[in-house]
Amino acid sequence: MALLGNLIARSLEVRKKFHLPVATPIAYQRHTLRQLLDKGQYTAFGKHYGFNNILSREIDFVKAFRERVPLYTYDEMDKQWWYRNRMGEENVSWPGKVKYFALSSGTSESASKHIPVTQDTIKSINKVGFKQLCSMANFKVPAVAFGKGILMLGGTTSLFEQGDYYEGDMSGISAINMPRWLSSLLYKPGQKISKRPKWEDRIRLIVRNAPKWDVGTICGVPAWVQIVLEEVIKYHKVKNIHEIWPNLTIYIHGGVSFEPYRDSFKKLLGKPIKFIETYMASEGSFGFQARPNAGIKLVLNAGVFFEFVPFTADNFDEDGEPKPNPVTYTIDEVQENVEYAVMISTCSGAWRYIIGDVLKFTNAKEHEIMIVGRTKQFLSLCGEHMSIDNMNKAIDTVAKKLKITIREFTVAGFKYDNLFAHRWYIGCDDPAIDANEVRRVLDETLCIINDDYAVERTSALKEVFVEVIPNALFYDYMRHKGKEGAMNKFPRVLKGTKLQDWEAFVSKQQVPVLSSTH
Repeated sequence: MALLGNLIARSLEVRKKFHLPVATPIAYQRHTLRQLLDKGQYTAFGKHYGFNNILSREIDFVKAFRERVPLYTYDEMDKQWWYRNRMGEENVSWPGKVKYFALSSGTSESASKHIPVTQDTIKSINKVGFKQLCSMANFKVPAVAFGKGILMLGGTTSLFEQGDYYEGDMSGISAINMPRWLSSLLYKPGQKISKRPKWEDRIRLIVRNAPKWDVGTICGVPAWVQIVLEEVIKYHKVKNIHEIWPNLTIYIHGGVSFEPYRDSFKKLLGKPIKFIETYMASEGSFGFQARPNAGIKLVLNAGVFFEFVPFTADNFDEDGEPKPNPVTYTIDEVQENVEYAVMISTCSGAWRYIIGDVLKFTNAKEHEIMIVGRTKQFLSLCGEHMSIDNMNKAIDTVAKKLKITIREFTVAGFKYDNLFAHRWYIGCDDPAIDANEVRRVLDETLCIINDDYAVERTSALKEVFVEVIPNALFYDYMRHKGKEGAMNKFPRVLKGTKLQDWEAFVSKQQVPVLSSTH
Protein backbone atom coordinates (compact mmCIF):
# COMPACT_ATOMS: atom_id res chain seq x y z
CA MET A 1 0.00 0.00 0.00
CA ALA A 2 2.89 2.36 0.77
CA LEU A 3 4.26 1.66 -2.71
CA LEU A 4 0.85 2.42 -4.25
CA GLY A 5 0.62 5.69 -2.32
CA ASN A 6 4.06 6.82 -3.45
CA LEU A 7 3.32 5.81 -7.05
CA ILE A 8 0.09 7.82 -7.13
CA ALA A 9 1.67 10.85 -5.45
CA ARG A 10 4.63 10.89 -7.86
CA SER A 11 2.33 10.46 -10.86
CA LEU A 12 0.26 13.45 -9.76
CA GLU A 13 3.34 15.61 -9.27
CA VAL A 14 4.65 14.69 -12.71
CA ARG A 15 1.25 15.36 -14.28
CA LYS A 16 1.09 18.78 -12.59
CA LYS A 17 4.37 19.83 -14.26
CA PHE A 18 2.98 19.22 -17.74
CA HIS A 19 1.01 22.08 -19.23
CA LEU A 20 -1.66 20.19 -21.14
CA PRO A 21 -3.62 22.13 -23.80
CA VAL A 22 -6.84 23.54 -22.36
CA ALA A 23 -9.85 24.79 -24.33
CA THR A 24 -12.05 27.67 -23.23
CA PRO A 25 -14.95 26.80 -20.90
CA ILE A 26 -17.56 27.47 -23.60
CA ALA A 27 -15.62 25.35 -26.11
CA TYR A 28 -15.77 22.41 -23.70
CA GLN A 29 -19.47 23.00 -23.15
CA ARG A 30 -20.32 23.34 -26.84
CA HIS A 31 -18.46 20.10 -27.54
CA THR A 32 -20.27 18.39 -24.68
CA LEU A 33 -23.69 19.51 -25.91
CA ARG A 34 -22.90 18.41 -29.45
CA GLN A 35 -21.93 14.95 -28.16
CA LEU A 36 -25.14 14.73 -26.11
CA LEU A 37 -27.32 15.76 -29.04
CA ASP A 38 -25.51 13.40 -31.38
CA LYS A 39 -26.13 10.41 -29.10
CA GLY A 40 -29.65 11.51 -28.21
CA GLN A 41 -30.94 12.24 -31.71
CA TYR A 42 -32.26 8.71 -32.31
CA THR A 43 -34.11 8.47 -29.00
CA ALA A 44 -37.82 9.18 -28.63
CA PHE A 45 -36.96 12.47 -26.94
CA GLY A 46 -34.46 13.43 -29.61
CA LYS A 47 -36.87 12.67 -32.43
CA HIS A 48 -39.65 14.60 -30.70
CA TYR A 49 -37.53 17.77 -30.51
CA GLY A 50 -35.68 17.32 -33.78
CA PHE A 51 -32.14 16.93 -32.50
CA ASN A 52 -30.98 16.09 -36.02
CA ASN A 53 -32.21 19.50 -37.20
CA ILE A 54 -30.64 21.23 -34.19
CA LEU A 55 -27.31 19.71 -35.19
CA SER A 56 -27.55 21.21 -38.67
CA ARG A 57 -24.45 23.20 -39.61
CA GLU A 58 -26.64 25.99 -40.95
CA ILE A 59 -27.74 27.14 -37.50
CA ASP A 60 -26.22 27.79 -34.08
CA PHE A 61 -27.00 24.45 -32.41
CA VAL A 62 -26.65 25.83 -28.86
CA LYS A 63 -29.14 28.61 -29.56
CA ALA A 64 -31.49 26.22 -31.38
CA PHE A 65 -31.37 23.72 -28.51
CA ARG A 66 -32.28 26.41 -25.97
CA GLU A 67 -35.13 27.65 -28.15
CA ARG A 68 -36.67 24.31 -29.13
CA VAL A 69 -36.39 22.22 -25.96
CA PRO A 70 -38.47 23.48 -23.01
CA LEU A 71 -37.45 23.54 -19.38
CA TYR A 72 -38.19 20.33 -17.48
CA THR A 73 -38.74 19.74 -13.77
CA TYR A 74 -38.42 16.23 -12.34
CA ASP A 75 -42.18 15.69 -12.34
CA GLU A 76 -42.47 16.72 -15.98
CA MET A 77 -39.47 14.67 -17.10
CA ASP A 78 -40.64 11.60 -15.24
CA LYS A 79 -44.31 11.73 -16.21
CA GLN A 80 -43.61 12.36 -19.89
CA TRP A 81 -40.45 10.32 -20.46
CA TRP A 82 -38.60 8.51 -17.68
CA TYR A 83 -41.54 6.36 -16.57
CA ARG A 84 -41.22 4.61 -19.94
CA ASN A 85 -37.71 3.45 -19.00
CA ARG A 86 -39.14 1.76 -15.93
CA MET A 87 -41.66 -0.01 -18.17
CA GLY A 88 -38.74 -1.61 -20.01
CA GLU A 89 -38.75 0.66 -23.07
CA GLU A 90 -35.43 1.36 -24.79
CA ASN A 91 -34.13 4.59 -26.29
CA VAL A 92 -36.48 6.91 -24.43
CA SER A 93 -34.29 9.92 -23.65
CA TRP A 94 -30.90 8.18 -23.89
CA PRO A 95 -29.79 5.26 -26.07
CA GLY A 96 -30.41 1.77 -24.76
CA LYS A 97 -32.14 0.44 -21.65
CA VAL A 98 -31.64 2.01 -18.25
CA LYS A 99 -30.26 -0.56 -15.80
CA TYR A 100 -30.20 1.58 -12.65
CA PHE A 101 -32.39 4.23 -11.08
CA ALA A 102 -31.08 6.35 -8.21
CA LEU A 103 -33.60 7.02 -5.47
CA SER A 104 -32.91 10.59 -4.52
CA SER A 105 -32.21 11.01 -0.83
CA GLY A 106 -31.98 14.75 -0.35
CA THR A 107 -34.02 16.15 2.49
CA SER A 108 -36.72 14.42 4.48
CA GLU A 109 -39.47 14.14 1.87
CA SER A 110 -41.23 10.79 2.11
CA ALA A 111 -41.43 10.28 -1.68
CA SER A 112 -38.32 9.38 -3.65
CA LYS A 113 -37.48 10.50 -7.13
CA HIS A 114 -36.29 7.90 -9.63
CA ILE A 115 -33.29 9.32 -11.51
CA PRO A 116 -31.99 7.23 -14.44
CA VAL A 117 -28.35 6.15 -14.18
CA THR A 118 -26.88 4.98 -17.50
CA GLN A 119 -23.52 3.41 -18.20
CA ASP A 120 -22.48 6.79 -19.57
CA THR A 121 -23.49 8.37 -16.25
CA ILE A 122 -21.19 5.95 -14.41
CA LYS A 123 -18.34 6.74 -16.84
CA SER A 124 -18.95 10.46 -16.24
CA ILE A 125 -18.82 10.03 -12.45
CA ASN A 126 -15.58 8.03 -12.69
CA LYS A 127 -14.08 10.68 -15.00
CA VAL A 128 -14.87 13.44 -12.50
CA GLY A 129 -13.43 11.27 -9.72
CA PHE A 130 -10.18 10.86 -11.65
CA LYS A 131 -9.98 14.61 -12.24
CA GLN A 132 -10.46 15.19 -8.52
CA LEU A 133 -7.68 12.73 -7.73
CA CYS A 134 -5.40 14.67 -10.07
CA SER A 135 -6.26 17.92 -8.28
CA MET A 136 -5.02 16.51 -4.96
CA ALA A 137 -1.52 17.64 -5.93
CA ASN A 138 -2.70 21.20 -5.31
CA PHE A 139 -3.49 20.39 -1.66
CA LYS A 140 -0.03 19.00 -0.83
CA VAL A 141 -1.50 15.73 0.40
CA PRO A 142 1.21 13.44 1.86
CA ALA A 143 2.09 10.50 -0.37
CA VAL A 144 1.21 8.05 2.39
CA ALA A 145 -2.45 9.11 2.28
CA PHE A 146 -2.97 7.84 -1.28
CA GLY A 147 -2.25 4.25 -0.26
CA LYS A 148 -4.65 4.25 2.68
CA GLY A 149 -8.27 3.20 2.90
CA ILE A 150 -11.12 5.39 1.63
CA LEU A 151 -14.12 5.19 3.94
CA MET A 152 -17.30 6.04 2.03
CA LEU A 153 -20.28 6.62 4.29
CA GLY A 154 -23.00 6.45 1.69
CA GLY A 155 -26.08 4.40 1.05
CA THR A 156 -26.30 0.64 0.92
CA THR A 157 -24.92 -1.13 -2.15
CA SER A 158 -27.83 -3.58 -1.94
CA LEU A 159 -30.11 -2.58 -4.78
CA PHE A 160 -33.76 -3.47 -5.15
CA GLU A 161 -34.66 -5.45 -8.27
CA GLN A 162 -37.69 -4.05 -10.04
CA GLY A 163 -38.16 -6.28 -13.05
CA ASP A 164 -35.94 -4.89 -15.80
CA TYR A 165 -34.00 -2.49 -13.59
CA TYR A 166 -32.47 -1.96 -10.15
CA GLU A 167 -33.05 0.98 -7.85
CA GLY A 168 -31.16 2.27 -4.85
CA ASP A 169 -29.03 5.07 -3.44
CA MET A 170 -26.77 6.86 -5.93
CA SER A 171 -23.78 6.46 -3.64
CA GLY A 172 -24.49 2.72 -3.52
CA ILE A 173 -24.75 2.49 -7.32
CA SER A 174 -21.46 4.38 -7.64
CA ALA A 175 -19.78 2.12 -5.08
CA ILE A 176 -20.61 -1.12 -6.88
CA ASN A 177 -19.50 0.39 -10.20
CA MET A 178 -16.21 1.90 -9.02
CA PRO A 179 -12.99 0.68 -10.66
CA ARG A 180 -12.16 -2.86 -9.49
CA TRP A 181 -8.68 -1.97 -8.24
CA LEU A 182 -10.13 0.78 -6.05
CA SER A 183 -12.88 -1.43 -4.68
CA SER A 184 -10.57 -4.33 -3.81
CA LEU A 185 -7.60 -2.37 -2.45
CA LEU A 186 -8.83 0.84 -0.85
CA TYR A 187 -12.63 0.93 -0.50
CA LYS A 188 -13.95 0.77 3.05
CA PRO A 189 -16.05 -0.55 4.70
CA GLY A 190 -15.98 -3.09 1.85
CA GLN A 191 -18.82 -4.66 -0.10
CA LYS A 192 -19.81 -7.13 2.64
CA ILE A 193 -20.67 -4.39 5.13
CA SER A 194 -21.93 -1.96 2.48
CA LYS A 195 -24.55 -4.44 1.33
CA ARG A 196 -26.30 -4.28 4.69
CA PRO A 197 -29.60 -2.50 3.94
CA LYS A 198 -29.99 -0.83 7.35
CA TRP A 199 -27.86 2.20 8.16
CA GLU A 200 -27.62 1.30 11.87
CA ASP A 201 -26.30 -2.18 11.03
CA ARG A 202 -23.64 -0.77 8.72
CA ILE A 203 -22.57 1.79 11.31
CA ARG A 204 -22.36 -0.77 14.10
CA LEU A 205 -20.03 -2.91 11.99
CA ILE A 206 -17.97 0.11 10.90
CA VAL A 207 -17.50 1.18 14.51
CA ARG A 208 -16.44 -2.28 15.66
CA ASN A 209 -14.10 -2.89 12.70
CA ALA A 210 -12.55 0.59 12.70
CA PRO A 211 -9.18 -0.44 14.26
CA LYS A 212 -8.69 -3.07 11.52
CA TRP A 213 -8.55 -0.42 8.80
CA ASP A 214 -5.95 2.19 8.01
CA VAL A 215 -8.21 5.00 6.77
CA GLY A 216 -6.67 7.99 5.01
CA THR A 217 -9.80 9.56 3.46
CA ILE A 218 -13.42 9.84 4.56
CA CYS A 219 -16.31 10.79 2.24
CA GLY A 220 -19.86 11.63 3.29
CA VAL A 221 -22.45 14.12 4.51
CA PRO A 222 -21.13 16.06 7.56
CA ALA A 223 -23.92 15.21 10.03
CA TRP A 224 -23.63 11.45 9.61
CA VAL A 225 -19.83 11.38 9.32
CA GLN A 226 -19.59 13.27 12.59
CA ILE A 227 -21.95 10.82 14.30
CA VAL A 228 -19.89 7.86 13.08
CA LEU A 229 -16.61 9.39 14.27
CA GLU A 230 -18.13 10.12 17.67
CA GLU A 231 -19.33 6.51 17.93
CA VAL A 232 -15.90 5.14 17.01
CA ILE A 233 -14.22 7.34 19.63
CA LYS A 234 -16.76 6.41 22.29
CA TYR A 235 -16.77 2.67 21.57
CA HIS A 236 -12.99 2.29 21.57
CA LYS A 237 -12.49 4.72 24.48
CA VAL A 238 -9.97 6.99 22.75
CA LYS A 239 -9.55 10.77 22.84
CA ASN A 240 -9.78 11.44 19.12
CA ILE A 241 -10.19 9.65 15.81
CA HIS A 242 -6.48 9.86 14.98
CA GLU A 243 -5.79 7.36 17.78
CA ILE A 244 -7.71 4.88 15.62
CA TRP A 245 -6.77 6.18 12.16
CA PRO A 246 -3.40 7.97 12.51
CA ASN A 247 -3.13 8.47 8.73
CA LEU A 248 -6.51 10.15 8.29
CA THR A 249 -5.64 13.13 6.08
CA ILE A 250 -8.63 14.06 3.92
CA TYR A 251 -12.34 14.61 4.47
CA ILE A 252 -14.37 15.00 1.25
CA HIS A 253 -17.77 16.48 2.02
CA GLY A 254 -20.77 17.88 0.20
CA GLY A 255 -24.53 18.18 0.17
CA VAL A 256 -24.79 20.94 2.78
CA SER A 257 -22.68 23.81 4.04
CA PHE A 258 -19.86 22.49 6.19
CA GLU A 259 -19.56 25.64 8.31
CA PRO A 260 -22.11 24.67 11.03
CA TYR A 261 -20.14 21.46 11.60
CA ARG A 262 -16.55 22.69 11.25
CA ASP A 263 -15.72 23.58 14.86
CA SER A 264 -17.34 20.50 16.43
CA PHE A 265 -15.75 18.30 13.74
CA LYS A 266 -12.28 19.60 14.55
CA LYS A 267 -12.77 18.57 18.19
CA LEU A 268 -12.83 14.95 17.04
CA LEU A 269 -9.40 15.20 15.43
CA GLY A 270 -5.92 14.78 16.84
CA LYS A 271 -4.27 16.82 14.10
CA PRO A 272 -5.30 19.02 11.14
CA ILE A 273 -6.67 17.41 7.99
CA LYS A 274 -7.66 18.65 4.52
CA PHE A 275 -11.34 19.54 4.06
CA ILE A 276 -12.34 19.31 0.39
CA GLU A 277 -15.81 20.05 -0.93
CA THR A 278 -17.44 18.15 -3.79
CA TYR A 279 -20.62 18.63 -5.80
CA MET A 280 -22.46 15.37 -6.39
CA ALA A 281 -26.16 14.61 -6.65
CA SER A 282 -28.42 11.76 -7.69
CA GLU A 283 -28.21 13.22 -11.20
CA GLY A 284 -24.43 12.90 -11.41
CA SER A 285 -21.11 14.37 -10.33
CA PHE A 286 -20.66 18.00 -11.31
CA GLY A 287 -17.48 19.32 -9.74
CA PHE A 288 -15.12 19.55 -6.80
CA GLN A 289 -12.84 21.95 -4.96
CA ALA A 290 -9.71 21.85 -7.09
CA ARG A 291 -7.48 24.15 -5.03
CA PRO A 292 -7.28 25.38 -1.42
CA ASN A 293 -9.44 28.31 -0.32
CA ALA A 294 -11.48 28.29 -3.52
CA GLY A 295 -14.97 27.36 -4.63
CA ILE A 296 -16.15 24.18 -6.33
CA LYS A 297 -14.81 23.93 -9.89
CA LEU A 298 -17.45 22.72 -12.33
CA VAL A 299 -16.28 19.96 -14.68
CA LEU A 300 -17.29 21.04 -18.17
CA ASN A 301 -16.23 18.06 -20.28
CA ALA A 302 -17.74 15.05 -18.56
CA GLY A 303 -21.16 14.58 -20.15
CA VAL A 304 -23.01 17.48 -18.50
CA PHE A 305 -24.12 20.65 -20.30
CA PHE A 306 -24.91 23.47 -17.87
CA GLU A 307 -27.31 26.37 -18.17
CA PHE A 308 -27.86 28.92 -15.42
CA VAL A 309 -31.21 30.53 -14.66
CA PRO A 310 -31.21 33.77 -12.61
CA PHE A 311 -33.02 32.95 -9.38
CA THR A 312 -35.45 35.87 -9.50
CA ALA A 313 -39.19 36.46 -9.36
CA ASP A 314 -39.17 36.73 -13.15
CA ASN A 315 -38.11 33.10 -13.46
CA PHE A 316 -39.50 31.42 -10.31
CA ASP A 317 -42.77 31.68 -8.42
CA GLU A 318 -43.17 32.12 -4.66
CA ASP A 319 -42.92 28.35 -4.11
CA GLY A 320 -39.67 28.06 -6.02
CA GLU A 321 -41.28 26.50 -9.09
CA PRO A 322 -39.73 27.60 -12.40
CA LYS A 323 -41.83 29.66 -14.78
CA PRO A 324 -42.02 28.67 -18.47
CA ASN A 325 -39.33 29.81 -20.88
CA PRO A 326 -36.91 31.49 -18.46
CA VAL A 327 -33.83 33.35 -19.62
CA THR A 328 -30.78 31.08 -19.30
CA TYR A 329 -27.03 31.70 -19.52
CA THR A 330 -24.17 29.47 -20.58
CA ILE A 331 -20.83 29.22 -18.80
CA ASP A 332 -19.30 32.13 -20.74
CA GLU A 333 -22.24 34.45 -19.95
CA VAL A 334 -22.49 34.17 -16.16
CA GLN A 335 -21.52 36.87 -13.67
CA GLU A 336 -20.02 36.54 -10.22
CA ASN A 337 -22.14 36.92 -7.07
CA VAL A 338 -25.44 36.46 -8.92
CA GLU A 339 -27.78 33.70 -7.75
CA TYR A 340 -28.49 31.11 -10.46
CA ALA A 341 -30.61 27.97 -10.45
CA VAL A 342 -28.81 25.09 -12.14
CA MET A 343 -30.22 23.55 -15.33
CA ILE A 344 -28.52 20.46 -16.77
CA SER A 345 -28.60 18.24 -19.85
CA THR A 346 -26.76 14.98 -19.23
CA CYS A 347 -25.74 11.56 -20.47
CA SER A 348 -28.39 10.07 -18.20
CA GLY A 349 -31.10 11.41 -20.49
CA ALA A 350 -31.95 14.57 -18.55
CA TRP A 351 -32.64 17.53 -20.85
CA ARG A 352 -32.83 21.17 -19.74
CA TYR A 353 -33.62 19.78 -16.31
CA ILE A 354 -33.86 22.02 -13.24
CA ILE A 355 -31.91 20.19 -10.57
CA GLY A 356 -33.06 22.39 -7.68
CA ASP A 357 -29.70 23.84 -6.55
CA VAL A 358 -28.99 27.56 -6.39
CA LEU A 359 -25.40 28.74 -6.71
CA LYS A 360 -23.16 31.75 -7.11
CA PHE A 361 -19.97 31.99 -9.13
CA THR A 362 -17.10 32.92 -6.83
CA ASN A 363 -14.69 32.98 -9.78
CA ALA A 364 -16.37 33.00 -13.19
CA LYS A 365 -13.08 32.73 -15.09
CA GLU A 366 -12.19 29.50 -13.28
CA HIS A 367 -15.87 28.38 -13.30
CA GLU A 368 -15.78 28.02 -9.52
CA ILE A 369 -19.01 28.18 -7.57
CA MET A 370 -20.54 27.95 -4.12
CA ILE A 371 -23.92 26.37 -3.39
CA VAL A 372 -26.14 28.94 -1.65
CA GLY A 373 -29.44 27.10 -1.43
CA ARG A 374 -32.27 25.26 -3.09
CA THR A 375 -35.01 26.66 -5.31
CA LYS A 376 -37.64 25.41 -2.86
CA GLN A 377 -35.69 26.01 0.33
CA PHE A 378 -35.75 29.76 0.80
CA LEU A 379 -38.03 31.96 2.89
CA SER A 380 -39.81 34.98 1.50
CA LEU A 381 -43.22 35.38 3.11
CA CYS A 382 -43.28 39.14 2.73
CA GLY A 383 -40.25 40.02 0.63
CA GLU A 384 -37.45 39.15 3.07
CA HIS A 385 -35.79 36.88 0.45
CA MET A 386 -33.82 34.84 2.99
CA SER A 387 -31.60 32.22 1.34
CA ILE A 388 -29.89 29.22 2.90
CA ASP A 389 -26.61 31.08 2.49
CA ASN A 390 -28.02 33.89 4.68
CA MET A 391 -29.13 31.32 7.24
CA ASN A 392 -25.76 29.55 7.33
CA LYS A 393 -23.90 32.83 7.83
CA ALA A 394 -26.26 33.92 10.60
CA ILE A 395 -25.99 30.59 12.42
CA ASP A 396 -22.20 30.67 12.11
CA THR A 397 -22.16 34.19 13.63
CA VAL A 398 -24.40 33.09 16.50
CA ALA A 399 -22.17 30.11 17.28
CA LYS A 400 -18.99 32.18 17.27
CA LYS A 401 -20.33 35.17 19.23
CA LEU A 402 -22.02 33.08 21.90
CA LYS A 403 -19.28 30.40 21.88
CA ILE A 404 -21.72 27.55 21.39
CA THR A 405 -21.92 24.62 18.97
CA ILE A 406 -24.88 24.47 16.56
CA ARG A 407 -24.97 21.47 14.25
CA GLU A 408 -28.50 21.47 12.92
CA PHE A 409 -31.22 24.06 12.39
CA THR A 410 -34.35 24.70 10.40
CA VAL A 411 -36.66 27.68 10.03
CA ALA A 412 -40.33 28.13 9.16
CA GLY A 413 -42.50 31.13 8.35
CA PHE A 414 -46.12 31.66 9.33
CA LYS A 415 -48.84 34.29 9.68
CA TYR A 416 -48.77 36.17 12.98
CA ASP A 417 -51.09 38.97 14.18
CA ASN A 418 -52.21 39.71 10.62
CA LEU A 419 -48.54 39.97 9.63
CA PHE A 420 -45.75 37.37 9.54
CA ALA A 421 -43.14 35.70 11.75
CA HIS A 422 -40.25 33.24 11.57
CA ARG A 423 -39.70 30.35 13.95
CA TRP A 424 -36.20 28.88 14.20
CA TYR A 425 -35.45 25.44 15.59
CA ILE A 426 -31.82 25.42 16.74
CA GLY A 427 -29.97 22.19 17.53
CA CYS A 428 -27.59 22.78 20.43
CA ASP A 429 -26.50 20.61 23.37
CA ASP A 430 -24.58 23.28 25.31
CA PRO A 431 -26.19 23.54 28.78
CA ALA A 432 -25.61 27.30 29.21
CA ILE A 433 -27.32 28.40 25.99
CA ASP A 434 -29.67 31.40 26.21
CA ALA A 435 -32.49 31.27 23.63
CA ASN A 436 -33.06 35.03 23.90
CA GLU A 437 -29.42 35.76 23.12
CA VAL A 438 -29.55 33.37 20.17
CA ARG A 439 -32.61 35.21 18.88
CA ARG A 440 -30.99 38.64 19.32
CA VAL A 441 -27.74 37.80 17.52
CA LEU A 442 -29.55 35.86 14.81
CA ASP A 443 -31.93 38.72 14.07
CA GLU A 444 -29.23 41.40 14.17
CA THR A 445 -26.96 39.41 11.86
CA LEU A 446 -29.70 38.82 9.28
CA CYS A 447 -30.48 42.54 9.28
CA ILE A 448 -26.83 43.26 8.50
CA ILE A 449 -26.32 40.72 5.73
CA ASN A 450 -29.76 40.94 4.08
CA ASP A 451 -31.19 44.40 3.30
CA ASP A 452 -34.60 42.99 2.35
CA TYR A 453 -34.84 41.22 5.69
CA ALA A 454 -33.90 44.41 7.54
CA VAL A 455 -36.63 46.37 5.75
CA GLU A 456 -39.30 43.75 6.44
CA ARG A 457 -38.34 43.55 10.13
CA THR A 458 -39.59 47.14 10.42
CA SER A 459 -42.90 46.31 8.74
CA ALA A 460 -44.42 42.97 7.71
CA LEU A 461 -42.05 40.55 9.49
CA LYS A 462 -43.29 41.30 12.98
CA GLU A 463 -41.58 38.66 15.09
CA VAL A 464 -38.82 36.07 15.28
CA PHE A 465 -39.09 33.07 17.61
CA VAL A 466 -36.31 30.67 18.59
CA GLU A 467 -36.66 27.19 20.06
CA VAL A 468 -33.48 25.41 21.15
CA ILE A 469 -33.71 21.63 21.04
CA PRO A 470 -31.22 18.73 21.31
CA ASN A 471 -29.41 17.86 18.08
CA ALA A 472 -30.57 14.26 18.50
CA LEU A 473 -34.15 15.36 17.83
CA PHE A 474 -33.25 16.22 14.23
CA TYR A 475 -31.69 12.81 13.69
CA ASP A 476 -34.57 11.03 15.43
CA TYR A 477 -36.94 12.73 13.03
CA MET A 478 -34.89 11.61 10.03
CA ARG A 479 -34.98 8.08 11.41
CA HIS A 480 -38.74 8.42 11.91
CA LYS A 481 -39.08 9.36 8.23
CA GLY A 482 -36.88 6.48 7.08
CA LYS A 483 -34.15 8.91 6.00
CA GLU A 484 -31.39 8.05 8.43
CA GLY A 485 -27.76 8.21 7.37
CA ALA A 486 -26.20 7.97 3.92
CA MET A 487 -26.71 11.12 1.79
CA ASN A 488 -29.80 12.39 3.60
CA LYS A 489 -29.92 15.98 4.86
CA PHE A 490 -32.36 17.76 7.15
CA PRO A 491 -34.18 20.55 5.25
CA ARG A 492 -33.15 24.06 6.31
CA VAL A 493 -36.60 25.44 5.48
CA LEU A 494 -39.90 23.75 6.33
CA LYS A 495 -43.19 24.60 4.65
CA GLY A 496 -46.70 23.18 4.36
CA THR A 497 -47.32 19.57 5.34
CA LYS A 498 -43.62 19.01 6.08
CA LEU A 499 -43.76 21.76 8.69
CA GLN A 500 -46.94 20.33 10.20
CA ASP A 501 -45.37 16.88 10.39
CA TRP A 502 -42.22 18.25 12.07
CA GLU A 503 -44.17 20.30 14.61
CA ALA A 504 -46.33 17.29 15.49
CA PHE A 505 -43.21 15.16 15.94
CA VAL A 506 -41.49 17.72 18.19
CA SER A 507 -44.59 18.18 20.36
CA LYS A 508 -44.71 14.43 21.10
CA GLN A 509 -41.09 14.16 22.22
CA GLN A 510 -40.08 14.15 25.87
CA VAL A 511 -37.14 16.51 25.41
CA PRO A 512 -36.16 19.87 26.89
CA VAL A 513 -37.06 22.86 24.70
CA LEU A 514 -35.76 26.38 25.40
CA SER A 515 -37.96 29.07 23.86
CA SER A 516 -37.10 32.73 23.44
CA THR A 517 -39.31 35.23 25.29
CA HIS A 518 -40.37 38.76 24.28
